[in-house]
Amino acid sequence: MSETEQILRTEYSEIMQKSYIDYAMSVIIARALPDVRDGLKPVQRRTLYDMYELGIRYDKPYRKCARIVGDTMGKYHPHGDSSIYDALVVMAQEFKKGMPLVDGHGNFGSIEGDGAAAMRYTEARLEKITQEAYLADLDKDVVDFGPNFDETEKEPLVLPVKVPNILINGAEGIAVGMATSIPPHNFGEVIEGVKAYMKNPDINTEQMMQYISGPDFPTGGIVVNKDDLLQIYSTGMGKIKIRGRIEIEQVKGGKERIVITEIPYTMIGAGIGKFLNDVYNLVETKKTTDIVDISNQSSKEGIRIVIELKKGANATQLCNLLYKKTRLEDTFGVNMLAVAEGKPETMGLVPIIRHHVNFQYEIATRKYTTLLKKELEKKEIQEGLIKACDVIDLIIEILRGSKNIKEAKACLVEGETGAIKFKSEASKKQASELHFTERQATAILEMRLYKLIGLEIEALLKDHDTTLKNIAEYEEILNNRSAMAKVIIKELDAFKKEYAQERKTTIENGAEIVLEEPKVEEMDVVFLMDRFGYARTIDVTAYERNKEAADSENKYVIICKNTDKIGIFTSQGQMHLLKVADLPYGKFRDKGQPIDNLSNYNSSEENLIFVASLEQMRLHKMLFATKTGMLKMVDGAEFDVAKRTTAATKLSDGDEVIKIGFYEEEMHLIMQSKKGMFLRIEAGSIPEKKKGAVGVRGIRLAMGDELEEVYLMQAGENIVVPLKGKELELNRLRVGNRDTKGVKHT
Repeated sequence: MSETEQILRTEYSEIMQKSYIDYAMSVIIARALPDVRDGLKPVQRRTLYDMYELGIRYDKPYRKCARIVGDTMGKYHPHGDSSIYDALVVMAQEFKKGMPLVDGHGNFGSIEGDGAAAMRYTEARLEKITQEAYLADLDKDVVDFGPNFDETEKEPLVLPVKVPNILINGAEGIAVGMATSIPPHNFGEVIEGVKAYMKNPDINTEQMMQYISGPDFPTGGIVVNKDDLLQIYSTGMGKIKIRGRIEIEQVKGGKERIVITEIPYTMIGAGIGKFLNDVYNLVETKKTTDIVDISNQSSKEGIRIVIELKKGANATQLCNLLYKKTRLEDTFGVNMLAVAEGKPETMGLVPIIRHHVNFQYEIATRKYTTLLKKELEKKEIQEGLIKACDVIDLIIEILRGSKNIKEAKACLVEGETGAIKFKSEASKKQASELHFTERQATAILEMRLYKLIGLEIEALLKDHDTTLKNIAEYEEILNNRSAMAKVIIKELDAFKKEYAQERKTTIENGAEIVLEEPKVEEMDVVFLMDRFGYARTIDVTAYERNKEAADSENKYVIICKNTDKIGIFTSQGQMHLLKVADLPYGKFRDKGQPIDNLSNYNSSEENLIFVASLEQMRLHKMLFATKTGMLKMVDGAEFDVAKRTTAATKLSDGDEVIKIGFYEEEMHLIMQSKKGMFLRIEAGSIPEKKKGAVGVRGIRLAMGDELEEVYLMQAGENIVVPLKGKELELNRLRVGNRDTKGVKHT
């Protein structure tokens, strides 16, 4: 080890903690969350700036997206090309953004979830609004620039966005330990909200909502919880309930059809296909018999999903069913989280606008300071040239009498005449009184002779007047906040006039959907489940006709009501409930459905050991036995619960249920261990416990032994068990006491 190297010993957990915090902050600040000032994530900001730098303006030809992505990645964003292209695509999709920032040419995906074409095929350029409201004035020192990742380029730390983009386009992002979800809003409403804040900085959320009434999704739809919006916009968090828009059309023959013309914003993409499948399932599971056909007739003109109904169908009731059972009514989770002053912060509507307005004042101050500085420089030069025109003959004499430019400049600035030849002493004396500034002297020396023409001098005087007016205007804006506010508002009004659109989303207090479940006529059915876990129900008469085949082909055969529930018990101590009504009902030879699809049971992770109807359970006490020899009796009524999954028993670590059965009077229970121990006890000696209890010990097992099988035997019944080539008749076993070792049989 060299002298300069040294080993630093530190706690491993401290390094891990610091590294993870550094990583988390990097993701939060530099990747996943937008800046509250321009409403852009770094990848979006860098892509737009790169397009600006490449000159891909709205009035210029489109350029290949691959060129934009490659240039952005090479100069500013050292991450994967797909993340840059994905950001570029989303900024061009009018169904995702309230105000698209990129003008895409080619296949940029669809509202139905089709992906965009590869970047080598698509082209893009900036939208006009992006150029005018997002990237203008970058040459006027309005925002700070910083080095890029390899310090070979400069990039803006924030774009000088003049409209509240974070509200107009919304934002979605998942960081580490936090996420943002801001809905899009109406362009014109947001601008009115900004103007209202500038006129009254003490405005509250309720007053602000007179201008910004709520979100305006590009997909339209209906927000139905208007009364919740005040709380959401005050805290920056909450849930917006949105519904698709439905129209009921009359068709020939007295029929009706339901036409969905707008979808919830959350249904964009794969959600439309999922909705169509959900409607198919409503028909398949007989939740409705009124739907004849469904077709997706959506096109570039808009969404049009048509559901054909049979004659006499209740269209209103069916609309309620669609809202209740599909994603046609959905919730948009709002979490208005953004980076403000370098820190992630959840903000309400007014604080977001406050940050935006403060940023506008900062941009305006820097812009007009830069413009004022340029006008003052211009004024200085103009005044020098005007003064020079009055003494032009003397200046010509100085130039002709000077050996070099240095002597001439020294004379113009400081009046030094020693090295210059003059025609007369008067000229020399007049020259010694000259006091032009450095900048004026340089302009005079660079002045061309044609500037001495009368019209040119008039133009110079006119420019000087314009410059003086500009200086007065800029100084007024910089010294008077109300004057600056007028300038900002005037610009906002111009943007609103050109780019504002009608609101697409309706906001109202919609009535809660009440779904009248059709009354099912109660009748007896037979539940059949084969050894592969496929279940179905059939008519009792169909079962009786095929009783022998049904009993031999199925593992579980239960006569129950069609309004009942079936309990599925697993070795892990869980009970899953499924409604009999959810099972396919049909002919004896029809194929059933896997119970995995109908309940929370997962055959790949759980072992099924017992199945019974809720009606059976209510009428019986149930015996539980585990492989460690624990026993208990539970009142079956305890399993009449609303939850789809509940703990049927409590298990110790490593233990599992091996037997569940119904208790009958004078029943005996026989336990058989792996090491050949048998114990027969009266089932009535097992104490009754709650379903959440562990139970009591049934048999004392030797070290390394465990229960292999448990038999329930009725009085007078005999069960014969094969045992190492012999047979053991269980009714010959002597009845013992619970919690004893039992008898060994080999």
